Amino acid sequence: MMTVPLATTNASATSREQTDQVLQDLAALRPFLVLSGAGISAGSGIPTYRDRDGRWLRSDPIQHQEFVRDPARRQRYWGRSLLGWPGVRDAAPAPAHCSLARLEALGHVQHLVTQNVDRLHQRAGSRKVTDLHGRLDRVRCLECGTLSDREAMQRRLEKANPDLREASRLAEVRPDGDADLPDDLIAGVRVPACEGCGGVLMPDVVFFGGSIPQDRVAACRAQLEQSAALLVVGSSLRVYSGFRFCRWAVELGLPIFLLNPGATRADDLGRKWSESADTALQWLEETLS
Repeated sequence: MMTVPLATTNASATSREQTDQVLQDLAALRPFLVLSGAGISAGSGIPTYRDRDGRWLRSDPIQHQEFVRDPARRQRYWGRSLLGWPGVRDAAPAPAHCSLARLEALGHVQHLVTQNVDRLHQRAGSRKVTDLHGRLDRVRCLECGTLSDREAMQRRLEKANPDLREASRLAEVRPDGDADLPDDLIAGVRVPACEGCGGVLMPDVVFFGGSIPQDRVAACRAQLEQSAALLVVGSSLRVYSGFRFCRWAVELGLPIFLLNPGATRADDLGRKWSESADTALQWLEETLS
């Protein structure tokens, strides 16, 4: 497939001209499945994980087995989450989220699979959504499986760690809902246990090294098989759980469209343009109107 020359992130006449043909081709392939990544939430004030070249920008992410086995790593996670959660909780959907919700309502979106855990697609009005990596607004007990609300956990964390409450108001929001916290403070973090069984509480998300439930993966594959094309928005596709959608699309003979300001792992597999999600999806709405 042809690779479209990269446009700038400015909504200039030149970038619009470079994008028009791609948009028209995508508009002819409906309904399409959307795969979204952290870049789509940049317009909501939530920074991305990687730079334009795909390099990781944050501290090393917590691994699933680390969280399960090591109480100190759980202290680190929940201490940082206490500071970072309010920024994700209070973020508003960006124009790109709203555009996709409207495109779904018009019947153009077969399904939306998001690698994000911020639930901004649902807040924007999208209904046919799969949270591939889970959802940050829920907490799960690893012992009894009980699900509870993340905001309730926030109140418990703040009560157990009053010295960190002020710091939480100043923390910088991160895509996975955490924030930097000095090591000397992490050591003193008190982590609440499950109120039902006393078990270990974990956000209802798939950490690095964890496994996405196979029934969730199979359901996403089934939605792709019912689609006419794959549209990837705001993802570098460096993580295989997202990249495999492109592998599946190639296997199924489906066209791939890539909307991302920087490089992606699938640039040689589909038609690519480097415009902001907010701008390009507005243009797509106009094309389909």
